[in-house]
Amino acid sequence: MIREVLRMGDPRLLQRSEPLQRFGTPELAALLQDMRDTMAALNGAGLAAPQIGVPLRVVIFGVEHNPRYPDAEAVPFTVLCNPELTPLGTELEEGWEGCLSVPGMRGLVPRHMHLRYTGFDQHGNRIEREASGFHARVVQHECDHLDGILYPMRIRDLRQFGFTAVLFPGEEVADD
Repeated sequence: MIREVLRMGDPRLLQRSEPLQRFGTPELAALLQDMRDTMAALNGAGLAAPQIGVPLRVVIFGVEHNPRYPDAEAVPFTVLCNPELTPLGTELEEGWEGCLSVPGMRGLVPRHMHLRYTGFDQHGNRIEREASGFHARVVQHECDHLDGILYPMRIRDLRQFGFTAVLFPGEEVADD
């Protein structure tokens, strides 16, 4: 089922989410299906449970061919519960981000270029991966939602934040 995505300004987006306690439940399976349906309907690269009003530390992400990110490399579809991120090095990269909770806007956001993420899949199996580039950016963006952080809070220069149609005139960029 496609769920309503909360928008910036909703106080629920600013709360720290609770760890998932039980894996492999019908309730978790239903939540994940709703998240997949919602993300697909909106051409998202990822979605965090808090974005649909569920304050659990659960994110999904994955990109193959996405009209919102036409130049992005593929990111494997992943269900990540109770994630932990560890930067690998101090190198940051600025990149344009959008968010389904901040529709129609983009901002230039610094993120770690390389990281390791760990957590669990929906069945409680341990996940441990290293990521770089766009994959690392997506993981950091989605996991920020679990701590009540929206990408505009990370922008260093607000002159690099605005409406997608104004920042990138003439480009066909889907509304977030």
